[in-house]
Amino acid sequence: MALVLAMALAMALAVAQEVEGQLMVGFYGETCPQAEPIVRNVVREAILSDTNMAPVLLRLHFHDCFVEGCDGSILIENGPSGERHAFGHQGVGGFEVIEKAKAELEAACQGVVSCADIVALAARDAIAMAGGPAYEVPTGRRDGVVSNMSLADDMPDVSNSIQQLKVKFMRKGLTEKDLVLLSAAHTIGTTACFFLTRRLYNFFPGGGSDPAINPTLLLELKQKCPQNGDVNVRLPIDQGSGQAFDLHILQNIRNGFAVLESDAKLNEDAMTRGIMDNYFGFFSNLPFGPSFEADFVEAILKMGQIGVRTGFQGAPRRVCASF
Repeated sequence: MALVLAMALAMALAVAQEVEGQLMVGFYGETCPQAEPIVRNVVREAILSDTNMAPVLLRLHFHDCFVEGCDGSILIENGPSGERHAFGHQGVGGFEVIEKAKAELEAACQGVVSCADIVALAARDAIAMAGGPAYEVPTGRRDGVVSNMSLADDMPDVSNSIQQLKVKFMRKGLTEKDLVLLSAAHTIGTTACFFLTRRLYNFFPGGGSDPAINPTLLLELKQKCPQNGDVNVRLPIDQGSGQAFDLHILQNIRNGFAVLESDAKLNEDAMTRGIMDNYFGFFSNLPFGPSFEADFVEAILKMGQIGVRTGFQGAPRRVCASF
């Protein structure tokens, strides 16, 4: 009798969550209590095997949310026209980690945890393993049912102007502050010379380099990414602190040491430059001063709620790569 009552209560809670249609911390507490520990363990194993997997999983979350909302649509493998093959998603990875977590979750509680939630949880755990802040992730996302590369045409691009970047973020309900903080996620990870070629050698119609690059950094970048060299060579985005989740990336941007052109643009705009300056000014050393980590958490949680499907708006996929 007690078992039947417990099952009935669990089912009632699940139905209530479905009807409410909102994200909440601990969404799977009754229906799949081991969900978050399973994802955390899979992410931990992946990062211990490859430290670059932390920024890869963080980037996957960003790219998923910026196209059709945080619905796991980037995970779908439905041929060459699928979203994951869009030009704006070049270099995005981590799919195998999400699938491994999904397989373990299906074995533990079939058909309960969405792929979209796994992506959000994996990003959270990756940040923590890189030395970043630990935080709770509201869950309850449903998986999307559309995957088309044309939907990713408006992804932020490294060559966008600051105004273009601000507009693209604004369309997603994000502010200039969110733009700065989410760009600061580049504190961990690497980029390929492919994304630097224009900035180093063809910044102007007649050729030449971006004058915003510090001369010392320019020399180093040209040595690592010579003209007509291997565009797949990778280098840290946050020079001097590429493995640690910290404030160093914003200091680099302010001093002309931004590797990516889009990061450097933050220093050209009075609003975004002022936001960065707040983390290094007088008030930054006071107990009530601005906290980079707390503000980053607020920004990524806000991003994680872009266009989410909840309740009866969708269902968890059994395999993340397939509808």
